[in-house]
Amino acid sequence: MSTPVTVIPKASATVDFLRDKTVAVLGYGSQGQAHALNLRDSGCRVVVAQRPGGPRFDAAVDAGFEPVEIPEAVKTADLLIFGLPDDVASGIYERQIRPHLRSGQALGFMHGFVIHYEQISPPADVDVVLVAPKAQGRGVRNEYVAGRGVLALIAVHQDAGGHARDIALAWAAGIGSNQAGILETTFKDETETDLFGEQAVLCGGLTALIKAGFETLVQAGYPPELAYFECCHEIKLLADLIHDGGITYMRRRISSTARFGDLTRGPRLVGDDIRREMQNLLSEIQSGQFAREFLEDNRHGRTLSDKLTERDRNHPIETVGRTLRELMWGKPTRDET
Repeated sequence: MSTPVTVIPKASATVDFLRDKTVAVLGYGSQGQAHALNLRDSGCRVVVAQRPGGPRFDAAVDAGFEPVEIPEAVKTADLLIFGLPDDVASGIYERQIRPHLRSGQALGFMHGFVIHYEQISPPADVDVVLVAPKAQGRGVRNEYVAGRGVLALIAVHQDAGGHARDIALAWAAGIGSNQAGILETTFKDETETDLFGEQAVLCGGLTALIKAGFETLVQAGYPPELAYFECCHEIKLLADLIHDGGITYMRRRISSTARFGDLTRGPRLVGDDIRREMQNLLSEIQSGQFAREFLEDNRHGRTLSDKLTERDRNHPIETVGRTLRELMWGKPTRDET
């Protein structure tokens, strides 16, 4: 059974509990960078752990940090924030973190995967908390700089010292989420709902729907350029409206033709078969089957995910999309060069 979320009053979350402590951010990727910068700007002592020789190391140096190796960060920090990918976090933990842990430290996670699926088993004398901002790293940083912040989820998995919740609230406030909203949940519910949303709607469901719509129009003889605009490009327009005000807000701002088609045809696409498949996806997440498949693929060099990525890289929607984006914006997007 899930646990109802608790809305944390904004005024009750401040960064004060972390001001006399050292926070180590392990990894300087998109989220790690945002958390490190925001916490530092909120008055925390922040150490960045990032291996030398890569662009992320140079980015940390450019931002004024003096990056250290992970074991050194573990030895000096009170709160260790994991900015590490789920598939490598457990190995790094066993080799570089666990041997140096001491009683009273706190382990902080931005996503509950490795704790919920027991890829990491922390000792009983450390706190284990989660702060999951509901935005990509760029948004976490930009909204903080603008003085707004992004909503975040917090959770406590293990309260060894009696102050785990205080640590999570201070961390959330330090990245600016007390300006937007903080919801308290559990590691289980954050992990399972996050994975389901990615698979059924935001990533898996959306990309499958885009390709299916594009293919339907092209196979019916319509120009691929028009199919791209109608089934891919304009998604952002509708997504922005839904993001700003919800589904009803979006429906009030589209044409009457589009609204009638939405209301009468949309439900025909998501019928009983798709709902049953959504239940199957959720069951695989809850049982751990998806986690096992994901970790197994990574142990074998990501052969399956790389194969499927490469297959879609050559899909006709990608070909025509590159041409149209270059026409609209004068150059390919960064990842296409």
